[in-house]
Amino acid sequence: MLLLRGVRAARALPPASAPRLARTLLAPSYDRYVELPSHNGADFDVVIVGAGYAMFGSPEGPWNMSRRAEVKLGPRLKVHAVIDPDAERAKRALAEKGSTFAATSYERTVVLPSLQAYADKVRAGTAPSPKAIFVACPPQFRGGVSASNDLELEINKHFPDTNFFVEKPVATGIPWQTSVDGAKEVGRVLAAKANGVVGVGYCLRYLQAVQKMKQIIEDNKLNVMATMGRYIMTYELAIKQEWWRNSGCQGPIIENGTHIADLSRYFGGDVDLCSLTTYHVEADEAPGHLSKTNFDDDAIPLEDKIPRVTSTNWKYKSGAVGSILHGTILQDGDYAIELAVYADGYQLILQDPYGVPSLSVRAPGQPNPEVMPTPGDDPYTTEMSNFIDAIEGGPDPRILSTFEDAAKTYEFTWAIRNAGEAVTRKRRSRAVG
Repeated sequence: MLLLRGVRAARALPPASAPRLARTLLAPSYDRYVELPSHNGADFDVVIVGAGYAMFGSPEGPWNMSRRAEVKLGPRLKVHAVIDPDAERAKRALAEKGSTFAATSYERTVVLPSLQAYADKVRAGTAPSPKAIFVACPPQFRGGVSASNDLELEINKHFPDTNFFVEKPVATGIPWQTSVDGAKEVGRVLAAKANGVVGVGYCLRYLQAVQKMKQIIEDNKLNVMATMGRYIMTYELAIKQEWWRNSGCQGPIIENGTHIADLSRYFGGDVDLCSLTTYHVEADEAPGHLSKTNFDDDAIPLEDKIPRVTSTNWKYKSGAVGSILHGTILQDGDYAIELAVYADGYQLILQDPYGVPSLSVRAPGQPNPEVMPTPGDDPYTTEMSNFIDAIEGGPDPRILSTFEDAAKTYEFTWAIRNAGEAVTRKRRSRAVG
């Protein structure tokens, strides 16, 4: 967390109405069961798409979509299928669930290779139509309109009344323009034809501190003047080889830095994409050397290596300005993440959103910032809780990230990457010449 000079005594924001679980950077543990009011009621039938880290957890970070559903729904959660072409991986994940308090939620779960296979079971009367589908398969297989990536449209075709929650980003396809256009089209189709609730996992919007920032801006009728985002990864635990290839996950801004890009848009609004300027620190530059990698960097061609640092600036369509610094820099501990939002007389700084989130506020008549910590605030739990509340008419049904809006963030991150690569190509061509 950034240390500020002259910080006043800290006070916590008011507790949220819904119970929250304390957490660390690592995925939540399974050591206890806490009963919640939302555990009472009829069975909640679910299908899971994707058996990887985002769905079932990873030592790299706090993401674990299934765990949040278990916390919200308790024994009501009934997972009828895990859909993943890697059946052995899915079976391993299910085996681990057998030793947790949520074991009964997976007693009758089957592993299937496709959504079509589950739709066939529903038509045959051997499986129920799902109340919700949780989607966390790799984004290159969704968010589009072609047969290889039209998962959301397939869900809407087979189960037009179901509700589904999709991990971010909405896509990572190439060619980039085709992929962006496809994601926008999916958003338009879902907005017009999906009868259920659709949410996208831009979890940082759900932080108490972020909502307090929005409240301060609204209550004081402020116009945002500038945003400054910083998202510095702990790269030692990023072990997937494809993540380090531009051709794999399409680069760190699109796959990882998308969170800070989305949060910047959440405060600044739509971006004038023509105004973007971006610079990369690349792997072939001295500052781009990484000393503690746990992947085979030598096996990746230079032109496919991801940038180590991305620095970008732009103007919003409102006239405000924005910037982001993203880097694969730190080696252990928490990510270093911060978003500063400036308006006339105000400085609002979100700090440490994945660890112990806090909000630093400097306001007119208050020259020394006041820091308001929000210990135990888990945005992953909140976004899942809101999604289920939206389905069931619960106490907080707000969906803060729609597919249409998430597609704009996807387009924004591609614009950042493209601008940086254009500069890199010029630098390398000069070196060759």
